[in-house]
Amino acid sequence: MDEGGLEWLLVPVQQLVSWGAAGAMVFGGVVPYIPQYRDIRRTQNADGFSSYVCLVLLVANILRILFWFGRRFESPLLWQSIIMIITMLLMLKLCTEVRVSNELNVKRRSFAAADSKDEEIKAPPKRSYLDFDLNYFWHWSKFTDYVQCVLTFTGVTGYITYLWLDSSLFVETLGFLAVFTEAMLGIPQLYRNHRNRSTEGMSVKMVLMWTSGDTFKTVYFILNQAPFQFSICGLLQVFVDVAILLQVYLYSRYPQKAAPHTAHPGSTKAL
Repeated sequence: MDEGGLEWLLVPVQQLVSWGAAGAMVFGGVVPYIPQYRDIRRTQNADGFSSYVCLVLLVANILRILFWFGRRFESPLLWQSIIMIITMLLMLKLCTEVRVSNELNVKRRSFAAADSKDEEIKAPPKRSYLDFDLNYFWHWSKFTDYVQCVLTFTGVTGYITYLWLDSSLFVETLGFLAVFTEAMLGIPQLYRNHRNRSTEGMSVKMVLMWTSGDTFKTVYFILNQAPFQFSICGLLQVFVDVAILLQVYLYSRYPQKAAPHTAHPGSTKAL
């Protein structure tokens, strides 16, 4: 086969590979949450999933989208953030509905103070976000409260970004904060395992999915010459995932005495 014929064959193959990599980049991040969503919906129990996962990923991806306005990186990375935000809102909606349906005679909590007398009669008095009680932050009783909080954060950070968009230092810092926030997602799980001296109750399959996904994502960043913040924090994510897998190996091979307190909140990485 001559060079012209070979090139005619390679070009569409390369294009398909490129499209496949872009598609995997856009939708690969949400794949681990599909079985989690189905499991919560089936069991009507959201105790094994921490809503703070949604908080971290919402903040990280909103900041990443704002970073795009200052430095136009590849479109698949932008679409990945949009898809992840939609996914996290769906997870929040389901978890909130399940949690509230399982909680009887408890004080309803909200992002903003209730202004409806009928609502106050039908349900216990709501706790206002304006109380600044961090014990109740991101643990509200209505999905609309989470939406209000996300919109408020987006509006404030968007306005600040608009004012400082001409500053390259601000834009680069914004990009770093976006990917660094996401990279820190596994740290609470790492610390929890260390504190418990055990990985019991943690899904190893989920960790493997995170590791493979983060590895693919980091390689994609490097090969496509994404902003350096993406590559550095991608490598950090892989390092944290590998560290968690190392804990699985060590604590299973060399069981240690459990920490005094055994009751802990759900995993911060949906494990």
